[in-house]
Formats: sequence, C-alpha cells, structure tokens
Amino acid sequence: MKHLWLTAYTDIIESLRAKWFFVYSLVFGGLVVLLFAFGVTESRIMGFTGLSRLMVTYIQLAMAILPVFVLITTVRSVAGDREAGVFEYLLSLPVGLGAWYWGKLLGRFLVVFLPVFLALAAAVGWGAAKGAEVPWSLFLYYTGLLMALAWCFLGIGMLLSSLTRSADVAQGAAFVIWLAALLFLDLILLGVMVQQQLPSETAVAIALANPMQVFRTATMMLFDPQLVLLGPTAYVILDHFGQAGYMAFAMLYPTLLGALFAGGGYLWFKRGDLP
Repeated sequence: MKHLWLTAYTDIIESLRAKWFFVYSLVFGGLVVLLFAFGVTESRIMGFTGLSRLMVTYIQLAMAILPVFVLITTVRSVAGDREAGVFEYLLSLPVGLGAWYWGKLLGRFLVVFLPVFLALAAAVGWGAAKGAEVPWSLFLYYTGLLMALAWCFLGIGMLLSSLTRSADVAQGAAFVIWLAALLFLDLILLGVMVQQQLPSETAVAIALANPMQVFRTATMMLFDPQLVLLGPTAYVILDHFGQAGYMAFAMLYPTLLGALFAGGGYLWFKRGDLP
C-alpha cells in the first residue's frame, strides 16, 4: 500500500506540472464562472431554478468534455513511459507492478476528478453564500455520477495505454472511441434501429451499453422523472428498471465497466513485454 500511494503521489505531482492540467482546470472553472455570469441561476426550466438549474446545465456540459479529456490525458500514462524509454528505470525501483499500475490509476483519478468536483462545489458554496437554497440530494447524486463517468473512461484509457506501443496511436484510438460513444449517444440512432423493426428492448440495450448514454439518461431523469424527452423508449427503461433502479444502475454500471477495463489493462501490462 505504501508503494501504491507513493506512485499515486508521483503521478499527481507530474500531472500538476503538466500544461494539460492547467487547461483542464481552467475549462471547468471557467464553465461555472460563465454560468453565473450569464445568469443561469436566475432562469427557470421545467421547475428548476437557482443552483438546481446551474447544476443541470453544468452536468450536461461536463458529459461532453470530461470523457475526451480523461481519455486523451490518460492514454499517455503507460504508452508515454514506454515510448520515452524510461520503463527500465521505473521498473528497476523497489515497486511492484501492481502498485505501480494501480498507483498511477489512483493518482490520475484524483487529478481528473477533483477539478470537476471542486468547480461544482465552488458553485454550490457561492450560491449558498448568496442565500440560494442548496439541493443537497441533487449535488450528491451528480457528484456520484461524475465519479462513475470519470472512473469508467479512466479504465478505458489505461487499457488503451497498456495495449498500444506509441502515445500517438493511443491518443488516436482514444479519440475514435470518444467519437463512437458520441455516435451511440444520438437518440436519432435509436429511432433508426426501431424503424428497422429492431425490438425496442434490443435497441435500448444497445444504447445503454454506452456509459455516456447511461449518464445522460440519469441526468435527464432527475428533472424529467417520466423521461418524456426520450419518447417511447422511456417505457422500456422505466418498465425494466424503475426510477430508483435506473439511478442505481447509472452509478454502478460505469463504475464496474471502468474497473473491468482497468483490470484488463493490468493483466495485459503484467503479461506483456514491458521494455
């Protein structure tokens, strides 16, 4: 455990010195500032006002930005060290392969999640200081969803980083995966599958295999419990999961998926030709 935490600490320090982390933090901090500046907290949508409205908007923006940032930055973790030729030095240190791999994963998770969480927490703190009512249940659930989404794509990034030999190839593959996730996020795709007489249960299952679609539907369910915006597909989701069941599924599925991908990456990393 000591070696794991030391590896995580080393990765955190390395990330804090990188330019991408400054841009990453600036993006999410700037989002909150812009949302306040444009008076999002003063608007109303489907009964959501104040901080609730801000969090709904913030979470939708984070869904589009967080996965690609996590993928592009994480895929360089193993592939970058391999390409730079520093594996021999790193693995000659008295640190086990498991502690090194999972330590880098833990350190990178803290680095990619904390700016997102701190920006949201700062918005809530600022709103509370101004006298706005804080929807704590919404805040806690959105925090859990962001953790699950970040962990999921972090696991995908570590798997890609272990499989590829070049950081450029890893980044290209990460970008393709992000585009594929966006493609299956499109609700028009569901309409096409249903139009081709694909059973509705099968179409919804294909869509919900995408963690970004699971995340998006969960955020919609909080302000649209009947999922009116999804149309007929909402009946399939609500009949099979129910509201509480789907909200739990939206937390557990991306987390388990990320752990599965990260575990696969570790097995490949451990059994592969490291140098």
